[in-house]
Amino acid sequence: MRDIRPFEVLFDHAEPSPIADEAYSPYGNFGFPSPPADRPWIYSNFVQSLDGITTLLGEHGSGGEISQSREDRWLMDLLRAHADAILMGMNTMLEEQRLRGPVSRGIVFQVADPLLRELRRKLGKGRERNIFVTRVVDLDLARLKAFDGDVVDAAIVTSPAGAARVRAQRSHPHVAVVAAGEGEAVDLPAAIRKLRGELGVEYLLCEGGPTLYGTLARADLIDEKFMTVSPVEVGQLVPPEQARIAGEPSTLLRPTVFGGPGFTRENMTRWTWLSCRKAGDHQFNRYRRKRA
Repeated sequence: MRDIRPFEVLFDHAEPSPIADEAYSPYGNFGFPSPPADRPWIYSNFVQSLDGITTLLGEHGSGGEISQSREDRWLMDLLRAHADAILMGMNTMLEEQRLRGPVSRGIVFQVADPLLRELRRKLGKGRERNIFVTRVVDLDLARLKAFDGDVVDAAIVTSPAGAARVRAQRSHPHVAVVAAGEGEAVDLPAAIRKLRGELGVEYLLCEGGPTLYGTLARADLIDEKFMTVSPVEVGQLVPPEQARIAGEPSTLLRPTVFGGPGFTRENMTRWTWLSCRKAGDHQFNRYRRKRA
């Protein structure tokens, strides 16, 4: 994965890299502040088109279809190398499985670049961990290889009722279950605190999707966001000539990063533009949440 162009640094106000290592050489400086005392430091990573769209949907629904950048894929590995765990909604996993065909067992979300895997080891990180937020309705853990436990550790964030359904699948006792809330309702902020207390997660990378990101953002739990802007424009309304997949309606809107209810003018969130890089015509931005 080293056939990438060096990132041109336009500006960077982030903390210094924790160690000196050649793995940082394509990107340059890369550091984080200390995490909060009671929860992980949460950073997200998305790619979007010039008009703010994150996926074409349909048969070309992968974020890579928007990105079309080896540097963006490498940056994903850099972010994963610094994370104690990757957090995502179960729909993100199921969409990846769907795109790979009916016999697929999905994918494992992990660092691919060998130098970045070695950097992760030097940083003192343990085994990579995939954490999925789900209500565990009709979820068969045996159908998804991320839960096998042979490549990465796996965990599920769910409600108390969902936790009972997971534990009923006795074939996967190695899957950690973090339950918070009441009945079928998930208390996500409480679950995030448990990730720190029960699993020791200090740095948590959110890889989506939009519903999960929107929920975290509304709870003011996103500390930083990495945003790749791809030099393509695709439009929000899926055009009629795009082939539909089974079950898709004829009128379909492509999503942005933020799903669900948003903010008003009075309570919309504000961000500091922390760094900016470019590789070719792609822009790589980093933002940090402004708080009172």
